[in-house]
Amino acid sequence: MFLQHMMGMLYHPKDEWGSIRNEHYTTLHVFLSQISILAAIPAVSLFIGTTQVGWSIAGGDPVKLELSSALPAAIAFYFAMWVAVGFIAYAVHWMEKTYGGNVTMDECIVLTTFTATPLFLSGLAGLYPMLWFNVIVGMVALAYTVYLLYTGVPVIMQIPEDRAFFFSSSILTVGLCVLVGVLAASAILWGTFIPLSYTS
Repeated sequence: MFLQHMMGMLYHPKDEWGSIRNEHYTTLHVFLSQISILAAIPAVSLFIGTTQVGWSIAGGDPVKLELSSALPAAIAFYFAMWVAVGFIAYAVHWMEKTYGGNVTMDECIVLTTFTATPLFLSGLAGLYPMLWFNVIVGMVALAYTVYLLYTGVPVIMQIPEDRAFFFSSSILTVGLCVLVGVLAASAILWGTFIPLSYTS
């Protein structure tokens, strides 16, 4: 059902948001059946890309990480995705009454998960860890994520579109802050607590 919804998001997102709302997913179901899989996409892809292909910034010689460095970072990044989705959903639930919403945490988790799915899927670009390629894929995914957010908020949160626009902007701000925070925390963790070992 999740894959069907994602295909629908590509062709008719507004109608698909209505179908998603009618499904009444629970928080536990979303975390176990969707986030557990989606969060693995960037973590596994980056693990494979950095250990088997090698990271290249400007088209120079690729640098590969040893498994002992890449594996802890991949595991930490995987669980960071869980925390990020949960935190954003909590922020949505906390803010929604301000904008006239009256939904449960379940709907907030659903909104956050389906909105962020393009970003999770863009993690496949990590299989080819070339900086310019990953930036382009990430920007396209971010643009589509923003589009899904602005179309999904009025449907899932059941609020007028004028309020939904401002609510979506608030969610976008929180989401971008969390994204930057996760990336920064990953870089700090990777460079400080997880020693980097490169293969020759």
